[in-house]
Amino acid sequence: MSDDRLIVALDVPNVLDGLALATKLGDAVNFYKIGLGMLTGGGMALANELKADHGKRIFMDMKFFDIGATVEAAVRGMAQFDLDLLTVHGDPHVVTAAKQGAAGSNMKIMAVTILTSLDRDDLDASCIKAGNITDLVQERAGLAFRAGADGVIASPQEAALIRALPEAVGKLIVTPGVRPAGAALGDQKRVATPAQAIADGVDHIVVGRPIWQAADPRAAALAITAEMASV
Repeated sequence: MSDDRLIVALDVPNVLDGLALATKLGDAVNFYKIGLGMLTGGGMALANELKADHGKRIFMDMKFFDIGATVEAAVRGMAQFDLDLLTVHGDPHVVTAAKQGAAGSNMKIMAVTILTSLDRDDLDASCIKAGNITDLVQERAGLAFRAGADGVIASPQEAALIRALPEAVGKLIVTPGVRPAGAALGDQKRVATPAQAIADGVDHIVVGRPIWQAADPRAAALAITAEMASV
């Protein structure tokens, strides 16, 4: 019944809340994202329980960024937990180090291009070079692929352009910033519907609040799965 193209973000305070949500969703969802905000709330314990006891797939969204040796060591530590996906920032030196740390495991390294919560004003405030965000995302995606990334994290609005890159053949595209029609945007600024994201070549969509804030989270997840299947 589940569709692994849907990844549900467990952006909840702790392990108990995460397990409670996973229980509500049941066989409607097979793939979960655990982010940095959950790490101190028992995120690794939750990942292990969902993986080992419930057979779920796990995407750890840590967005590592540091000097190469530190990134390599951190990723090597994560690789021992049989995770499916792990994010790092898409800078080539970070991606290269992460791939070295993941060597010998099945964990895929996903490079963050530009966060979907950011717009051009945010980039200017951070002294990021001038240019259209779409162009910058494409450029960063290409650099990350050439550095060895297994895939990228990008807004659904850039997915089709990234999919068209020669370097993207055989690579994954995972998109946050996906919202069913009529859902609140929250802190996301570059969004698309599930159907549009899949049509543009996305492999997995990440959805959080529209599911876990719904009166019936399982029904919300199934509605998204049905929308993807319609493409």
